[in-house]
Amino acid sequence: MKILIVEDEKRFAEALAQVLRRNNLDVDLSFDGIEGYDNALTGIYDVILLDILLPGKDGLSVLRELRAKQIPTPIILLTALGEVEDRVRGLDLGADDYLPKPFKTEELIARIKAVTRRRGAFHAEGVLAFGDIELNPLAFSLQCGGKSFTLTQKESNLLEYLLQNTNIRLSSDAIIEKVWGYDSDAEDGNVQAYMSFLRKKLAALGSRVKIGNLRGAGYMLEYDAEETKE
Repeated sequence: MKILIVEDEKRFAEALAQVLRRNNLDVDLSFDGIEGYDNALTGIYDVILLDILLPGKDGLSVLRELRAKQIPTPIILLTALGEVEDRVRGLDLGADDYLPKPFKTEELIARIKAVTRRRGAFHAEGVLAFGDIELNPLAFSLQCGGKSFTLTQKESNLLEYLLQNTNIRLSSDAIIEKVWGYDSDAEDGNVQAYMSFLRKKLAALGSRVKIGNLRGAGYMLEYDAEETKE
């Protein structure tokens, strides 16, 4: 799961990012509202943690403009304890939740899971399922039947993206932006290599799920329920 933190208190933002990364989340940071807005417009994030008091462009303006641009990414506002009116305004403008500072990491993780579950990204307990496989993106665990593999973070992020878009062919460019980041120097060869890694692990699990690739159209998960196993 890819998280964008938009927070001008750098020490707090970097400490929060470290905690989220220890929980197997992929995190980017923006320290002002203008950069945060520009990054959010890419649409590559699963959740945005948005402070209200920001330089350049305040958090409520960022929220308002993102929703006006039809950016549906779940947004959790980070607020001070006394900012009741701002919380109400934020929810009215389209925020999915708010969290008063200071907060415990466990509560933040729970809120992140809750807003993504509401958007349909996650099944029970954060598990994504398709065909005969299940992926727990927080544990990097891929299961099929009674077998399982622990994936690398990149493999897990890639499979998570495919599982969230099972009816859409994803181009290499879209995959690179989502999994590697919009400012990454990754190329099509990187995507091909990780698709190969995932295909081998799916085959080793005996899964009927395949990663199809239509030249010029992109990658998509396919499931053959009638395929017989040897």
